[in-house]
Amino acid sequence: NFTYCPATGLAKGNEHSEFAGWAFPFPGVFLMEEFISEDEESEIVELMDRDDWKPSQSGRKKQDYGPKVNFKKQRLKAGSFTGLPSFSKKIVAQMKACSVLGGFLPVEQCNLDYMPERGSAIDPHFDDWWLWGERLVSVNLLSKTVLSMSCDAEDSIQLFPTFSKENGELSPPGSLTQPSACKNSGEEGINCILSPRLVPSKEVTVAIHLPRRSLVVLCGDARYKWKHAIYRKHIEHRRICVTFRELSAEFSAGGRHEELGKELLDIALSFQGRPV
Repeated sequence: NFTYCPATGLAKGNEHSEFAGWAFPFPGVFLMEEFISEDEESEIVELMDRDDWKPSQSGRKKQDYGPKVNFKKQRLKAGSFTGLPSFSKKIVAQMKACSVLGGFLPVEQCNLDYMPERGSAIDPHFDDWWLWGERLVSVNLLSKTVLSMSCDAEDSIQLFPTFSKENGELSPPGSLTQPSACKNSGEEGINCILSPRLVPSKEVTVAIHLPRRSLVVLCGDARYKWKHAIYRKHIEHRRICVTFRELSAEFSAGGRHEELGKELLDIALSFQGRPV
């Protein structure tokens, strides 16, 4: 019932929902359109398709480049991991142009293949945070889709009105008491004061539209408070998602498992890997 606006960082109420005309800040999302070119996309997909795609859950297929992990027992070892694929070296280098990806060192890459004919989807979930760090980075290839965000928290979200009568543009978050066009006045053009509105977090869903060849980063609240999903209705054509993950603090400099983390990063960033 809300749609994320990359230009403002706001989740805006959808036109035909009960939240039309309302918005709230949605931090922790960075979206970069045209992250790679059409030629780069074609080359990457061609190289991926030279390797086997393994069946995965919910109609997806996957290729994993990463260490051997048992998340339930919290055990980790290199296993047959030989690094990220060679074609990812250029992608990772291009990430340095993104302000939010300073110091990002991917230790794992997962390619997921979605097809409408297979009913491909992924249910709302959090990515693990024992092993994986703050930033989740995905590149969306071959077709556009929608990342659907939902929240199980028991708290509330404060909405503010998005339109002022003067210019019809988004009001800044601080302007909660400015006059806004009142939809319930029964008379067009009458101004009224709209107070902030509180709604339970569980009643809010946010759509993040991912264009073809775009890059999206989830961190902060978008990583740890909001679950993310891809629904079947949003897979119209073949879509490949390339997700890169960094290490958590426990496996980074100064962490309890710093040495193991360094070993895995050395393997990952050799860019000589095949799918495990």
